[in-house]
Amino acid sequence: MSAHALWVVLHALAVVVFVNRYIGGIVLKLIKGSKWDETRDDYEPTVTAVIPMFNEGEAIKETLLSLLASDYPAEKFKIVVVDDRSKDDSCTHARAVAKQSGGRIRVIRNAVNLGKRRSINRAVRESDSEIIVSVDSDCVVDPDAIRQLVRRFTEPKVAAVGGWVDVRNKHENWLSRMQTVKYWYSYYFMKNLEWAFRRVMCLSGCLTAYRRDVLMELEPVLERREILGVPIKYGEDRFLTRQVVKAGYLTTMTLDARCRTFVPTTLNGYFSQQLRWRRSNIVDYVGGFSHVWRLNPILAIHFFSLFALLLAYPLAITRLLLAHKFFAVLLINIEIVALFGLYYRWRVRKLPKSERVGVFSYIPLAVLMPVTYAIMTPCALFTLDSGSWETRNHDALEPNIEPLPVRDVTSELVAIKPVEAAVGRAQMPAA
Repeated sequence: MSAHALWVVLHALAVVVFVNRYIGGIVLKLIKGSKWDETRDDYEPTVTAVIPMFNEGEAIKETLLSLLASDYPAEKFKIVVVDDRSKDDSCTHARAVAKQSGGRIRVIRNAVNLGKRRSINRAVRESDSEIIVSVDSDCVVDPDAIRQLVRRFTEPKVAAVGGWVDVRNKHENWLSRMQTVKYWYSYYFMKNLEWAFRRVMCLSGCLTAYRRDVLMELEPVLERREILGVPIKYGEDRFLTRQVVKAGYLTTMTLDARCRTFVPTTLNGYFSQQLRWRRSNIVDYVGGFSHVWRLNPILAIHFFSLFALLLAYPLAITRLLLAHKFFAVLLINIEIVALFGLYYRWRVRKLPKSERVGVFSYIPLAVLMPVTYAIMTPCALFTLDSGSWETRNHDALEPNIEPLPVRDVTSELVAIKPVEAAVGRAQMPAA
């Protein structure tokens, strides 16, 4: 393919993706009006929040305290921490909070390192709650988040509801500021098309609620996930969401349920995260070929164009470098990203300074995006069988085995019976 033809294809794909993500999503949002984010207030099921944990240290306390401060009825809300063989004192800190929770928190320690998804499966299998909420161990959750998630289960076909993931360390450095804008666009625009059809294809494990019976239905698929015979632990959130959609259920989200997470503040951490996400994207897109075409044609076109763009962009960048035209295109990228930064700044202008970043914060993406596509995508293609979880130092691997009862794969069960401690809701420490 000539450089000109490749460039034409790339532009065509970019236009399709842009229209779908930004223009199409906005149009559908206007058309649906009040039906865009439907809620119900007559549904108050039992809920269990499951926090898979690995080497979080003392930070796990903040996560647990934020959940204990939830405004969801305490008698219907439980919290389970699954320690995936942490090598530090994470379990000790989790137990300390559990002892002060009045029996509302349970800590389970795996006998072997199982990975995030299989750790959650263990807790799901033991739970008797109607709704399971997945919460990452480095997140803090707003007090009304659980209730807002539950309000979106408006019909039995709605199997998963995702929340909004915001950035905790917004102002730490230029990289965290850039990702603050990136996360904002991800939730306010990039998922709108899928949201409109209630087929959101990736709900973050940072904060997502699932119907327990659907998770149990999908458990055999979730327990066995491998590439070339090697168990993989990356992309578990995306894989689970797609399996829910594949099974015929609806997936949706809400911006009213917020959690906040830490983003990488070093290039090494950022590129490790991007590599893991690239692997996840590739595996997920290929896996979706068998069923995505059965969905709404607009969603199918969107899905396949994203995959094509993911593969075509590195080729285009390579051709530009060889033709000595990369810097000319980079200037165009900077101009486009600057416009996005201006729009972001206008939209968040009424927020407190602590909750927003500057107008130029998004500019570094103009350089980092070509790098992540040109380098990370090929690297991801050739390392799909990696089993590690780079951003968590999750290097231990456990072969996929038949699902076992929780008692057979866990040890050191903590706080199974109510702890004789102060009864009532633990409060968040004063700011």
